[in-house]
Amino acid sequence: MRYVRWLFSGTEIASPLANTGLALLRVFAGLSLALAHGIGKLPPSERFIEGVARMGFPLAEWFAWAAGLAEFAGGFLLAAGLMTRPASVFIIITMAVAAFIRHADDPFSMKEKALLFGVVALAFLLIGSGKYGLDAILRRRANKSHTS
Repeated sequence: MRYVRWLFSGTEIASPLANTGLALLRVFAGLSLALAHGIGKLPPSERFIEGVARMGFPLAEWFAWAAGLAEFAGGFLLAAGLMTRPASVFIIITMAVAAFIRHADDPFSMKEKALLFGVVALAFLLIGSGKYGLDAILRRRANKSHTS
């Protein structure tokens, strides 16, 4: 039960404006990640799989699928505020690989986008979905069922 609680947990913030800001950031970042980056990696192209193999990953096709799904499905989960924390973990891992392995020798401007998505995901890993995500709805329902 403790793990289920973690899946849908979040920090309650009293300010409606702060919650609105979190929701806007979550939805924009999640949809941007899913639709501008993840959708193009599914199914993984041969070129993408070869790039994953060149980074030294075994089972390159499997890791290419994992990266594409982390960006696409993880982005949609982040946007919806559903399983925000687990989705954020997968996004952070994928963005760390992009920034520090794929673009390791590139200038900062090539790493910036991956780092930005990674830091946004880190913030939502720490905060949770906020008041206006699906996690909050599920959390409120779970709390009602425990008190009834």
